[in-house]
Amino acid sequence: MAVSGRMLWVAVAVCLSLVGAATAQGTSDLVSRTAFRVCADPANRPMSAEDGSGFENRIAELFAAELDLPLEYTWFPMATGFIRRTLAANECDVVIGYAQGDELVLNTNHYYTSAYVLVVRADGPLAGVTALSDPVLLDKRLGVVAGSAPATHLVRHGLIARAKGYDLFVDRRYEDPSGQMLADLESGEIDGALLWGPIGGPLVKADHPGLKAVPLLAEPGQPRLFYRITMGVRQGEKTWSRKLNSLIRRNQDRIDAILAGAGVPLLTDMGAEVKQVGQ
Repeated sequence: MAVSGRMLWVAVAVCLSLVGAATAQGTSDLVSRTAFRVCADPANRPMSAEDGSGFENRIAELFAAELDLPLEYTWFPMATGFIRRTLAANECDVVIGYAQGDELVLNTNHYYTSAYVLVVRADGPLAGVTALSDPVLLDKRLGVVAGSAPATHLVRHGLIARAKGYDLFVDRRYEDPSGQMLADLESGEIDGALLWGPIGGPLVKADHPGLKAVPLLAEPGQPRLFYRITMGVRQGEKTWSRKLNSLIRRNQDRIDAILAGAGVPLLTDMGAEVKQVGQ
């Protein structure tokens, strides 16, 4: 009888611990079961836009369809306070595009790799430049976003004194540094524009047929100019992250097609060469 009683107590204790663990998991899991809730900038074209025209919008639509859930957005400018006011506040459950390794979020597996590009006139003298160390750039004026990785390389190569800077943290509902940079290039104010590839590539493809976006694959030294892009979720939500990883894995070809169709320069994982899509 004593043995039976002890076994019963152990069984009850195990059950209680399992119930407690399940309760704790349920309490910490804030992900909506009724909608695919996305945190996004309403005016961050060509990536996200309130009218749904961005390539991140199309990826969000794909995932919502795969989950058989309606798509809902929480819109907030992607500047200081973005994560705090959206994801961390439980207003939404995922940021579709987020650089790998940022401690503010738990990153999913990366779903694409891209690089900074040099945008130049397609028929101009800089059309063959693939690195900022190219001597042909020494007397040229380049546009660069202040504080971005290419700015460090401009300093190293003695190009920063002639460069024109553009703001990084702006409310893109009212300011458009990337669009202004490309307008300055077309007007002759600058000779080349340094932009993050997923911004510069699609903008050139959609609106600037006379320009060319060249990925800077041959640039040595640090900081590197290519990055892996993930989706961002709240810290600790590993079950949700694994579910998104599964969706990324199963739909990678469709994601690649969306990105390539938009004009995003896609690279292999180590950023050494252009990724061939659809082959």
